Amino acid sequence: MSRDAAWVTERLEVGGSEIHCRRSTGGDGAPIVHIHGFAISGTYLMPTARLLAERWVNVVPDLPGYGRSPRRTHVLSIPALAEALLGILDALAIDRAVLVGNSMGCPIALEVAHEAPQRVQSLVLVSPAGGIHNRPLPRALGQLALDGLRETPRMLPVAVPDYVGFGPVNGLRLFGELTRFPSLERLVHTPVPSLVVLGGRDPLMPKAARVFQVARMAPEMLRVARIDRAAHALNFSHPEELAALVEGWLDDGLESRRALPPGVRLLRRADPAG
Repeated sequence: MSRDAAWVTERLEVGGSEIHCRRSTGGDGAPIVHIHGFAISGTYLMPTARLLAERWVNVVPDLPGYGRSPRRTHVLSIPALAEALLGILDALAIDRAVLVGNSMGCPIALEVAHEAPQRVQSLVLVSPAGGIHNRPLPRALGQLALDGLRETPRMLPVAVPDYVGFGPVNGLRLFGELTRFPSLERLVHTPVPSLVVLGGRDPLMPKAARVFQVARMAPEMLRVARIDRAAHALNFSHPEELAALVEGWLDDGLESRRALPPGVRLLRRADPAG
């Protein structure tokens, strides 16, 4: 075990696989578990996790086959990754957690919430990719390329080594599965309180009006917010804004009149344009 300030790095045994995991050592309440996107490790989630670690325990794993977790002979499906995440919670003796997913991490978080809602206090779904907006696959690949141009250049040294290590064939196979996953539609039946956070410049996400079309069919416990100048990986590019939203969500469900950072907007159900 190595120690970095208020964080520890651990190796967990989950379902016969070794899992690289970062965990903060202070805080109260339900731990916040951050779930990374496809073909990339949890490293890019750390800017937001570090800010939230001032109040809560934060856990940032590399799922099986990703990042510093050993590579696998085959790519795990989204349901299998959800089972692995439940195994991580068990290994860390976490009975109930807040799940913060980005991109593919959102379908994984939704799978966990539907499979074991008693293990999830609430969801924060950041850029929940998947579904008809990302189909067919060539369209999604074009969206992904456009997003690469919109992300901060600081993301390159973080993301490129992970993508290269994961491999293009594995990445294409898993990305295809992600595009077929109906993330927005699954929100209609979310069994736990859920906050959706969109980036205003994210080409992988549909227009906010489409999100609201789905949200209006969902329970009242679903809220939607937007960070206007963010693209897809806003956990890395806009950590202060995202951490402020998560903090307000966990404190009172964003019901208070506390000021949000500039460029952050809580979208109301009565707002047809989003």
